[in-house]
Amino acid sequence: MKTRILVAAVGLPLLLVIVLALPAAATAVLVAAMCVLAVYELLDAAGFCKHVRIFAYSSCMAVMVCVWSLLELPRALGMIAVLIYLCALFGEMLAAHARLDFRTVCAAIFAGLVIPYLLSALIRLRVMEQGKFFILAAFVLTMIPDSGAYFAGRAFGKHKLCPVISPHKTVEGAVGGVVTTVIGMVLYGLVMQLAFDFKVNYLLCVVYGILGAGASMLGDLSFSVIKRQAGIKDYGKLLPGHGGILDRFDSTTVVAPLVEALLLIAPFAV
Repeated sequence: MKTRILVAAVGLPLLLVIVLALPAAATAVLVAAMCVLAVYELLDAAGFCKHVRIFAYSSCMAVMVCVWSLLELPRALGMIAVLIYLCALFGEMLAAHARLDFRTVCAAIFAGLVIPYLLSALIRLRVMEQGKFFILAAFVLTMIPDSGAYFAGRAFGKHKLCPVISPHKTVEGAVGGVVTTVIGMVLYGLVMQLAFDFKVNYLLCVVYGILGAGASMLGDLSFSVIKRQAGIKDYGKLLPGHGGILDRFDSTTVVAPLVEALLLIAPFAV
């Protein structure tokens, strides 16, 4: 526990400095590095990381997704990159059909395309007008549900939520996570209004909090299922006490694109 707290105490301020104080390009570099590590972790969990070219193709695709998100490139260029990536993967499968099956290709696509697209929502949030505030909202909706659920579960937890997937999670903890996230999002909106003169819709803050807490739990449990099926405890050991990139940012893969979509449909602050 001490190691976990120490890593968080060092890592969180560093993360905030990168995404808030430095240019958007720094966020893109950070997310691209996270995506490449996530590619390795997921392929390793699936038992496919020994195929060097598959890892290389997927890593290049992950970086390209981040570049596309940063520079807001035309959709056609993104489609061409995806087509080239898919052709490379299926070309490998055709050339080595006896040793490279469809499951490997699917795992590579999920690792090299789906996860980077979801995580790169952080980049697309950062390059928005007033993006520093919106990317911070994504972190609020990612971090508070986990902490709120933990403390509520410790205090009131009696009914298991998903005992096979995550034996320590409880229904009471989940409810506590939703409540604390709504409160946290409303308070964040209040700070934006009082300190930075935003016009905040507090009803939408509540909606963001409820949906964000649900998305955070969904991301956490979904990647836990993959770990259980792969028979591993953690995706990696990069972050002592936390595991790998996918262990720490599993919720972010769902929360960040959700926040991006909600802001495009109904922004909570303008």
